[in-house]
Amino acid sequence: MKNPVEMLKEIKNLLGVELTEQKSEVVLAQLKLENGTLLESEDFTKGKDVFILTEDEKVSLPIGEYELEDGRILEVTEEGIINSIEVKAEEAPEEEVKEDEEEMNEEKYPTRDEFDALKEMVESMKEMMGEDYGKKKEEKKEEEEEELKAELSKPATQPIKHNPEQKETKKVLYSQKRGSTTLDIVMNKILNK
Repeated sequence: MKNPVEMLKEIKNLLGVELTEQKSEVVLAQLKLENGTLLESEDFTKGKDVFILTEDEKVSLPIGEYELEDGRILEVTEEGIINSIEVKAEEAPEEEVKEDEEEMNEEKYPTRDEFDALKEMVESMKEMMGEDYGKKKEEKKEEEEEELKAELSKPATQPIKHNPEQKETKKVLYSQKRGSTTLDIVMNKILNK
């Protein structure tokens, strides 16, 4: 019996298929940003992965718009995936900008007819509210003033009444049944003068 590898070779020879080992190497394209950062991608087209080349590793390009050295704009909407590469749009001439400003100014301010119509609407609204509106406002103001006067006329706290305490005289009630000594007699005479 033959080795299975040899059998496969014989079958391939009979069919005319060559046994060549194909090593597919993917060549990655590189572009530089305006600031000198090196980007690498299989192909710089929509939907392809894009990486920042660093010394140690490849890092996915964050979301944003990046200007390439040749002036094109690289837009990344998902981290590491190209959304589009566009040629940088040139700035519009100043004349077009002035025309846009004039159009904006025209839109910003109303015409005389629009202003008159608005004025009539405001006047009709005033008539609908009537003079009662002004009277009600004055009445409310008067009521508030009266309430404020009544509140201010009340005393803030109850008045304090003076309540003096009666003085108590202290009487010494010690040893009343004791007999008088010479010292007690002398002291009583001095105090009673």
